[in-house]
Amino acid sequence: MGQDLPLERPDATGRAALFVPTAAIKGDVLEAVRMGAAIVGYGNHDRTLTIYFESNRFNEPNLVKWEQKARKAFDRLVENLPTVSKMVTKAENFEQVGYISSKGILIRRMEKLRNWLEKSDALDGAPASENIAFTPPPPPKKIVESL
Repeated sequence: MGQDLPLERPDATGRAALFVPTAAIKGDVLEAVRMGAAIVGYGNHDRTLTIYFESNRFNEPNLVKWEQKARKAFDRLVENLPTVSKMVTKAENFEQVGYISSKGILIRRMEKLRNWLEKSDALDGAPASENIAFTPPPPPKKIVESL
């Protein structure tokens, strides 16, 4: 892993790593993650990774693009939501390709990500650029008391 691997679960203002499987990934790990999944996570002090992943198993229309899947997995990770789409795994199963935060995605190794998506027959959902900004949520509506 790179020198800049985030360690420990990020909070809402932190960042996590983006991963793709390596050629050395174990079959049972790849089967659990599923082809074409967006994989986010962080390093642990015992040299393992905690990853959350989203593969759009149920064909939701709002999870067609890879970055939409990455955002959903990241939101689950930050909120520590219960899910079967997470695991602690050996670091050699995955390689870091970028970062994700609540503000957006930065892909440092686009060729590795594109190879993963191509191998998964999911290249049509690949990101168009290395930088993807997330639009902030709308501000809360003001409650106006009527007289």
